[in-house]
Amino acid sequence: MTENLSIIIPTLNAAAILPGTLAALGTTPEIIVVDGGSTDDTVAIAAASGVRVLSAARGRGTQLAAGIAAATHPWLLLLHADTRLSPNWRAAAQLAAAQAGYFGFRLDSKDPRAQRLERLVAWRNRVLGLPYGDQGLLIHRDLLRAAGGMKPLPLMEDVDLVRRLGRARLVLLPADAVTSACKWETQGYMRRSTRNLLCLLLWLAGVPPRLIQRIYG
Repeated sequence: MTENLSIIIPTLNAAAILPGTLAALGTTPEIIVVDGGSTDDTVAIAAASGVRVLSAARGRGTQLAAGIAAATHPWLLLLHADTRLSPNWRAAAQLAAAQAGYFGFRLDSKDPRAQRLERLVAWRNRVLGLPYGDQGLLIHRDLLRAAGGMKPLPLMEDVDLVRRLGRARLVLLPADAVTSACKWETQGYMRRSTRNLLCLLLWLAGVPPRLIQRIYG
């Protein structure tokens, strides 16, 4: 599968974290970095690494949609710029078959609060069938098209897509997506997690993403 894979990474001022994300991917047929107007060295770093670099209006959904449109391979991996895949991700990706796959959630922190959050996310995945974008999403282009494609939303694009896919089409892959704990450590684990939950509830209640974005920060 990985020889027919395009990896799409939306970025915004990700100079400090992008090199680690790219290095963890290794040699891959196509990596597309879609920048949303970075003011740091993100674009220069991406270009120097040899990946394909595009620009799009700011907003993860918009950037992902632009990358998907430009991708040349049938399998797509949608990946956040601050998420590094574990070394066995290629072998795990083969298990996605004709479905959509996501990776296990991990934070790059040994803080007990990080470990509790990881367990909560595992529960959310198992019980609610609701992985978020920071776990990566591996999906065939045909399945994505059948589900209605990637909506150009400013945020909640991941929740929107996985809900349209349905839990029966989502497979937990036996590899980890290790995400930076910086946001939780800076803003506080309880505060950040509560904010994320509030954004989810507002989305489920039908509040427009542009209004939720003011809360998300």
